[in-house]
Amino acid sequence: MKYSTFITVCLLMVCLVQAQSVRKVKITELETVIKQSQRPLVINFWATYCKPCLEEMPGLVKAAEQYSKDSVQLILVSLDLEEDYPDKVNSFAKRFKVKGMLYWLDEYDADYFCPRVDSSWSGAIPASLFVNNKTGYRSFQERALTDSQVQLQIATMLAPARSQQ
Repeated sequence: MKYSTFITVCLLMVCLVQAQSVRKVKITELETVIKQSQRPLVINFWATYCKPCLEEMPGLVKAAEQYSKDSVQLILVSLDLEEDYPDKVNSFAKRFKVKGMLYWLDEYDADYFCPRVDSSWSGAIPASLFVNNKTGYRSFQERALTDSQVQLQIATMLAPARSQQ
């Protein structure tokens, strides 16, 4: 009995550690995740050295939890330097109790990856992309968002698609 309890606890700990570990992705992989998602997405581009990113993060995490019943999924994409991957990024995720998907973008040429996210993106962070493939909603925000702005973006993203004329 003690052995099975021990095994269960170990498996649970492994799952929790994996849930908070950062995964290395290329922009093409991220594009696929975005295009194929059946869930509304909040994709945030950030870095551990970016103070506005750190200030914005608690509101994003809280909103994702609040709208989890609506299947909203938070994807955090770190643009940290390679030497900060994965340790510094993982530490950050644990500190903010991140429950969403956590990626480190393995790209170095902003002129290549920024327009693949949004044609208007200059590369400044924080930046957030709100996408609902079911309704066709897409909104890119190249600035730090307040909690109320995040809430408004998500509410708009979840609204039924407007009829096309």
